[in-house]
Amino acid sequence: MVTAVILPAVARLKEPKRRITLFERAEGRFAGQTKIFVTLAGATGVYMTHRLGAWDRFLDSGYWWMHAMVLVLTVFTVALFVAEPLFLHAWSLRKAKRLPDSAIALVQRPHWALLSVSLVTICAAVLGAHGM
Repeated sequence: MVTAVILPAVARLKEPKRRITLFERAEGRFAGQTKIFVTLAGATGVYMTHRLGAWDRFLDSGYWWMHAMVLVLTVFTVALFVAEPLFLHAWSLRKAKRLPDSAIALVQRPHWALLSVSLVTICAAVLGAHGM
């Protein structure tokens, strides 16, 4: 939602200084929900792996998509729970003040990259879980 809807809408605003303010407000409303759902995704992944006795799949390169799921979840977790509160939030605000025209583009790139990697991982996991 943030990557595909809010960021493009914010980027189209005529006033560069309003872009980061609007983005901060919108993202702030999603942050709590995102933290909950990332935590639930990780917990259900661990539960399913345990319940299915599938830990050995991490030793098989044919199940590379399981490694990709863990990697994507780890990136989300570190970004949401560590990097964003420690330095990303302050860094993006400093960039927005110094370079208001390009601040949203700096925020958009990693969002789109992570969404793209996530979608590839989801597709691979679905295919892998169905024996392909």
